[in-house]
Amino acid sequence: MRINIPYGKDEKQILNIPDENFAEIVYPKDVSVGDESLEIRRALESPVKGPTLEKFLEGGENIVFIVNDGTRPTPTCKVLDALDERLDLSEASYLVATGAHREPTEEEYRFIFGKHFDNLKDNIHSHDAHNDACVYLGTSKNGTEMHVNELVINADRLVVITSVEPHYFAGYTGGRKSFLPGVASYQTIEQNHRLAMRQEAQALVLENNPVHEDMIDALSIIGDRPIFGIQIVLDRHQNIYRVEAGDLHASFEAAVNHANEVFSVKIKEKTDIVVTVAPYPMDVDLYQSQKALDNGKWALKEGGTIIMVSKCREGIGHDTFLQQLSQSSDPRVILENLAKEYKLGYHKAAKMAEIAVWARMFTVTDLDPQLLRDANMIPYNTVQEAVDAALRDNPSAKVLISMDGSITIPRVD
Repeated sequence: MRINIPYGKDEKQILNIPDENFAEIVYPKDVSVGDESLEIRRALESPVKGPTLEKFLEGGENIVFIVNDGTRPTPTCKVLDALDERLDLSEASYLVATGAHREPTEEEYRFIFGKHFDNLKDNIHSHDAHNDACVYLGTSKNGTEMHVNELVINADRLVVITSVEPHYFAGYTGGRKSFLPGVASYQTIEQNHRLAMRQEAQALVLENNPVHEDMIDALSIIGDRPIFGIQIVLDRHQNIYRVEAGDLHASFEAAVNHANEVFSVKIKEKTDIVVTVAPYPMDVDLYQSQKALDNGKWALKEGGTIIMVSKCREGIGHDTFLQQLSQSSDPRVILENLAKEYKLGYHKAAKMAEIAVWARMFTVTDLDPQLLRDANMIPYNTVQEAVDAALRDNPSAKVLISMDGSITIPRVD
């Protein structure tokens, strides 16, 4: 079996697997996709709940659009193309929900805003969790002190353009996540993400998920300001599958149902070897690519080998999690250390150490191999070398490949 594995934006690696070892290739489900502009128009004209966008914006004097940053595949520019036919985009401000990420590069800004960037760039502000003025909203029931960018609080109309797919500890992206962590202070994000250390914080789980509950608490306080959601579900080729609009909560719930249709994927059985790919743009760094590891674990047998494939174009990302993973060669000791103190990024280390307790982690990246070895991962230059090494240790092993591991949740019935 000869397989092309995506690597970086335009590269590929070739993987040859003996037929007797091949299990299956997992993608998000194939779904029927129609005309994207018509789907956006349908959603805008028939909101799940609440008024149409035009009616919603009536009387607005300080309109703020909240949009995702360049680490997400959200086709914001396609939504702006549709909105450009309905309103003067230059009359609004645009807040990029970076969370604790860096500001987008020019290339990423042009990906986000498309042909509208040059006309709108003076209206665009990228949220800076460290330095932007934020307003205190109170404390969540989980103890998170909630501070949100003052641009959100000062707005009299908020429009959220986002995408909804599984998220390894928030349950799903989208909706409330645009506010927390999207436009929250660093302190708030750190406190919220500490909740990701709990077992209840998992992909596809909203009920009793403390991270999700925190986000809802923040939104309930912001909620006295009018909010209109435009929430997109993509197919596996990053085409628009469904769009839901209107009331933020109602449109999010509808989009979650569509996301499950695409990203929750039935597999025949768990396997001893799982290759999980973090494709562009989710391969920006190791911090973001970890999601592919966490999702891929659902297809892995205990004692197996998981192989993460990600170019990690910009390196490690937040390096605090890597420092924690490098404290001991015993993942149980790492988990004990993480339980004593929390800093942003430690949840990544915890999720990876949890896997390392019961499985081996191989990596195929452009990162320094010694950094990875120190962090209890075994680096390889190519996915072929990694799979060959795993098969040498278990010649009869079956190999499953998750081609879009950052957002695909494999499930055995």
